[in-house]
Amino acid sequence: MALLRTPFFCPSFSQATPLKLSEVLTESAVLLVPGGLDKWHFIEVLTDALVESEQIGPQDRESILAALLSRERSMSTGMENGIAIPHTSVDEVEKTVVALGICRDGMDFEAIDDRPTQLVILLVNPSNRTKAHIRTLAEIARLLSSAELRTALHEAATPLEALEKIREAEAAVT
Repeated sequence: MALLRTPFFCPSFSQATPLKLSEVLTESAVLLVPGGLDKWHFIEVLTDALVESEQIGPQDRESILAALLSRERSMSTGMENGIAIPHTSVDEVEKTVVALGICRDGMDFEAIDDRPTQLVILLVNPSNRTKAHIRTLAEIARLLSSAELRTALHEAATPLEALEKIREAEAAVT
C-alpha cells in the first residue's frame, strides 16, 4: 500500500467517484513492449498509441508529447513497485486519454525505489479539469497498489487479457 502515500493520493478527493481506468483505457492503447527502450522513447511509443487508437489527433501528437516530456524532465513519474505514470494536462484533449505499456524486461524510469519499471500508464487530461486529473492519478495509484494486479498485468499475454485483469481488479474493489 506504499503507493497510497505518494503525492498523487489526496484523501479529500476519495469521496468523489473516481474515473475507472477501464473506462478510459482501450484495448488498442495497451501495448506489450519489448525491452531495450529508455523512458523517453517509451513515452513517445505510448503517445503514438494514443494517436493510433484515435484518442488524440495526429495534429496534436507533437504538442502532447512535448508536454509529457516537459513534465517528465521536471520530475520523474517513476513511482515504486515497477510503476510509472507519466502525465500531463493539455488544452488539446476534451476528455481523459490513457495508454498502458507493459515491459516485462523492465526499464530505468528513475523510479523512487530505484527498481526497474514494467508498467507505464500514460495519462493525458484536459487542462481545465485539475480535480479530475488528481482523482484519476489517485485511482490509478490505488488500483496498482495491488501486487496481484501488477503480477497479472506483467504476465498478460495479450492487450485484451491485460484490460480484463484491470476490469476484474476494479470490480473486486467496488
